Amino acid sequence: MIEVDVLEQLAKNAKGRSLCVQIRNWFDYHNHICIVFEKLGPSLFDFLKRNKYSPFPMDLVREIGRQLLESVAYMHSLHLIHTDLKPENILLVSSDYLKLPGYKRSSQGEISYRWLPKSSEIKLIDFGSTAYDNENHSSIVSTRHYRAPEVILGLGWSYPCDMWSVGCILVELCSGEALFQTHENLEHLAMLERVLGPLPEHMILRANRDAEKYFRRSRLNWPEGAVSRESIRAVRKLDRLKNLISQCVSVGGSRSSFIDLLHGLLKFDPSDRLTAQEALDHPFFRYSPA
Repeated sequence: MIEVDVLEQLAKNAKGRSLCVQIRNWFDYHNHICIVFEKLGPSLFDFLKRNKYSPFPMDLVREIGRQLLESVAYMHSLHLIHTDLKPENILLVSSDYLKLPGYKRSSQGEISYRWLPKSSEIKLIDFGSTAYDNENHSSIVSTRHYRAPEVILGLGWSYPCDMWSVGCILVELCSGEALFQTHENLEHLAMLERVLGPLPEHMILRANRDAEKYFRRSRLNWPEGAVSRESIRAVRKLDRLKNLISQCVSVGGSRSSFIDLLHGLLKFDPSDRLTAQEALDHPFFRYSPA
């Protein structure tokens, strides 16, 4: 019923095109709440999986990113925080796709193919974890790979936790792989530092009791505290954000502005992170190839 309330709020306040899934009806069937939605296409995650995790072209990343930020900006204007943004919760409106020859041939010389959506139109779904900003907040939110550092450190969270998730999603769309593939907090924090540099000391000093154990003298207890050699290797595989993006995106104005946008979305301190509206105003979304 919380989700039904959120969906009705989103529908009631929408002016013109809504980028959030539309509720058609709901009913109680033997104590099970059933929600009827408009028909949509596959999730971005399902599309990536079907495409053998081939990255999306940068122009498509830009279009999807713009729409995602518009939907998040709309939610934030209603004092709603999604808290579970991820490719599984972003659906393509249409299931239609184009089949194009891939860039590489197989060892037998066979041409591989890649699929691209015919339309870049998306809708945001799954508001079951959505919270109003003035409500009591649970301590843990977001699916692990898209979880902001303030959540891991137990510092509380608000609208910026959505923006961190957006940054992680955009990296995944342009690379084909989740940026922080981890299932454990210390390893996750080590990955954050590997990609984005040292965590701010003021955040470390305010970490809650559960997170204090990950640090020694205001420094991350890594690799000393690692649970396995595999964990250390997983962190070492990563590189600085600029280098990771440079491997996926060709040289040009689009690459530099994209990296700058990501640095704004993936700021450790939530108070320094771009808002949804600020991100929409970023030069990356004004770029057009010559």
